[in-house]
Amino acid sequence: MLSQDFLQKLRLPDMEDVSQYIGSVSTPMLVSMGAVAAATTYYLATRPKPLPPACDLSMQSVDVPGEEFARRSVMMNGEGLLTHYYDDAKTMYEFLLRGSRVSNNGPCLGSRKPNQPYEWISYREVIERAENLGSAFLHKGHSKTTDPYIGIFSQNRPEWTISELACYTYSLVSVPLYDTLGTEAITYIIDKATITTVVCDVVEKVNLVLDCMKDREHSVKTIVLMETPSADLVSRGEQAGILIIGMREMEAFGKDNHCTPAPPRPEDMAVICFTSGTTGNPKGAMLTHRNIVSNCSAFIKVSESHAQTSTDDVMMSFLPLAHMFERVVEVRCPMSHRDVHISFLPLAHMFERVVQGVMIVHGARIGFFQGDIRLLSDDLGTLKPTVFPVVPRLLNRMYDKIFGQANTTLKRWLLGFAYRRKEAEMMRGIVRKDSIWDRLIFRKVQASLGGRVRLMLTGAAPISPAVLTFLRAAVGCQFYEGYGQTECTAGCTITLPGDWTAGHVGAPLPCNLLKLVDVAEMNYLAANGEGEVCVKGPNVFQGYLKDPEKTAETVDADGWLHTGDIGKWLPNGTLKIVDRKKHIFKLAQGEYIAPEKIENIYSRSDAVAQVFVHGDSLQACLVAVVVPDPDFFSGWTKRTLGLEGSYQELCDREEVKAAVLKDMMRLGKEGGLKSFEQVKAICIHSELFSIENGLLTPTLKAKRNELRSYFRSQIDELYAGIKM
Repeated sequence: MLSQDFLQKLRLPDMEDVSQYIGSVSTPMLVSMGAVAAATTYYLATRPKPLPPACDLSMQSVDVPGEEFARRSVMMNGEGLLTHYYDDAKTMYEFLLRGSRVSNNGPCLGSRKPNQPYEWISYREVIERAENLGSAFLHKGHSKTTDPYIGIFSQNRPEWTISELACYTYSLVSVPLYDTLGTEAITYIIDKATITTVVCDVVEKVNLVLDCMKDREHSVKTIVLMETPSADLVSRGEQAGILIIGMREMEAFGKDNHCTPAPPRPEDMAVICFTSGTTGNPKGAMLTHRNIVSNCSAFIKVSESHAQTSTDDVMMSFLPLAHMFERVVEVRCPMSHRDVHISFLPLAHMFERVVQGVMIVHGARIGFFQGDIRLLSDDLGTLKPTVFPVVPRLLNRMYDKIFGQANTTLKRWLLGFAYRRKEAEMMRGIVRKDSIWDRLIFRKVQASLGGRVRLMLTGAAPISPAVLTFLRAAVGCQFYEGYGQTECTAGCTITLPGDWTAGHVGAPLPCNLLKLVDVAEMNYLAANGEGEVCVKGPNVFQGYLKDPEKTAETVDADGWLHTGDIGKWLPNGTLKIVDRKKHIFKLAQGEYIAPEKIENIYSRSDAVAQVFVHGDSLQACLVAVVVPDPDFFSGWTKRTLGLEGSYQELCDREEVKAAVLKDMMRLGKEGGLKSFEQVKAICIHSELFSIENGLLTPTLKAKRNELRSYFRSQIDELYAGIKM
């Protein structure tokens, strides 16, 4: 009880005075006061609050006792390395069964035809079709111990995933074939794995396989076409001694000869994923169910503590004023059966496979794009995904398009102002898409992705910190960056929830340890927190198929996978990739050069889409081939030089080349490049490096040997000009 003296000191009016005062106030004023009070109450109850970080963001990894220079995730709290998240999901087959259960046999795989809605098949139907197809594989002579490999040569579509799940159901092993590998590499993979059955999506790929097998001994006995094969195609197969059969017919055969599922064990092989090397033949990384499950589980573990509320999860109820305002929020697991993922990144790579695994184990939906990347925007608008994995190349295009549309001083100022406001919120831990800046500026960006994206993940290549930070703010969702490679299944580090700073690739995943080892010739020393990134844990692969020599080169005697990337520990326990060991070379004066590091810095120029830096031990300096961005180069030259013209005309002008080189030198200096790391001359090339012209790998890495040969004459001319 409050004392009488205290009440008197407050000088509270008695009730009669209050009544007289209220009576003297006009009704409009009362309404206004009530509106202000209600608005204030609403704001106080609904104002954005920072979500708690996943851990102490000032120390995201810690030293591992007994392992010199090794670190682990702080999220394990002293527990061992994570092998699985759910006790009933320790293999990819069990992932499917769990997904069917938690979704209550909900929609699983979806596809669409042009200008049509998505059509879905349920988890139960997927399981049934996988059993039918897998039974047919068994009746064709495949088994876990004899002839376990099934080739899959297809773009992303439901039948791709069904084919893989058929393998998992009967302890068989899927072997993806890349669309862009070419006949030589496809022939090599089929022979290396002694593949007898290949599943293809279209007739063109069947013909490609037949061409690879023509006039020579081969292992292929059956080609399963996802479409209905023509009589002529079947006849051509017969001439080569190969049975060509439609997938539906194959499934019907399996249904008539149904076999009880033979589920795999965690240690059983799941995938042979051939990596596309920049030189030489592809190498077949052998991955077990434990490898894949541990990698999927690590991402689930990282994201579990930072669920983001979506519009569907919020219920607001206005109660009597005496009870103020009540806001009820359902806090749920970041992944659930309500989530929707759009599958367009190649399933032949493990990044997309791991994302699909995370979706399937939660009973979520996977919608496939139409197969044409130019129609991806239409697919996004129709599907409205909540989970959207991306690669830097796509993010760079988004970023360029947004700034390309800000074509006046006022628009650029407004865009920059809105971005800075959202960035400030984000750095305080507030991630949302309902601010005034979202409604005024970023609504169209979010709508272009379908309007419901709440989780994005980028990996597979470096991304500019400026691009990542801007898009994190613009899209307004949980946006992770990961780092890894096929040999550690997909990822080995990831940015943690709550840490939305850029310029690093996060902390170790809970499924693996990381350590840095000396690269003395490049002056990177583990004692200084720098060195080659090495990975150890249940996500590290079993070696390369039938290639013990290359396996020994990659995994040392203690089980550490050597990535070939140079990393640096930051003070907060996150990892920054700073260099690449594999492509180093010496200049004539003995200085070591890592061209990829230099290229990453130069690529930050608004004028530069792609750059290839070259040097060798007979030369004392570097030169480069630069490809400007066709969509934005004219705008850059107009702003910088006041010049206009066609893309090709601008590429050919000497003053434009000089301006591009000047901008690159500026960025090099800001990026800390030493004088011998700066290029001395460039040539402008107007055609983008691509998979189609043989200058990029299927994972969009530069094929340095091919680039060197392709531009040999231009390189010689550049060096000749420097000597004059």
